[in-house]
Amino acid sequence: MAISVTIDEAAGRLKTAGRVLVIGCAGCGKSTLARQLALRCSLPHVSMDREIFWLPGWQLRPRQDQKARLGDILNLECWVLDGTSPATLPLRLPRTHLVLWLRPPRLMSLYGVVLRYLRFRGRSRPDMADDCPERLNPEFLAYIWNFEKTESPEIQQNLAEFGQDVPVCVLKSRAETARLLAMLDKRD
Repeated sequence: MAISVTIDEAAGRLKTAGRVLVIGCAGCGKSTLARQLALRCSLPHVSMDREIFWLPGWQLRPRQDQKARLGDILNLECWVLDGTSPATLPLRLPRTHLVLWLRPPRLMSLYGVVLRYLRFRGRSRPDMADDCPERLNPEFLAYIWNFEKTESPEIQQNLAEFGQDVPVCVLKSRAETARLLAMLDKRD
């Protein structure tokens, strides 16, 4: 099983971590947290949606290209990588120094997705490929509603199998995420 760490311990580990993985349900704040960590820790931020999965016009990048791009990124010395994609965790976890798993209540993730939709309606958000205007549909909302039941077990299995030595900090609210960032702001 992965090593569970507190927020305080995660903040300490971020002082030396060169490769940080931010995972969680859509709308939970992964990209926002990843950008803030990258800024505070002087690490490059990589959005899996933008750099690995999507091409302009909501075209999914071919799997072979996704795998090659992910491999190139994982070979870099440092990054803050935001994106859950349980199927790619076996590749990412062995290269990761710290996992931050955002697990707020599903209503918070739904709220985050609706706010994101209203903010970027008709245009692409910064962490998405160009010409992929923000969208909201019943299938996406159902994915979020069912995330803990459908996706989290696979994440936990991958953490147990491929991330035995990787510290994992679970953040269950925006307040906990804010606390982690505040701790980074206070450090020497």
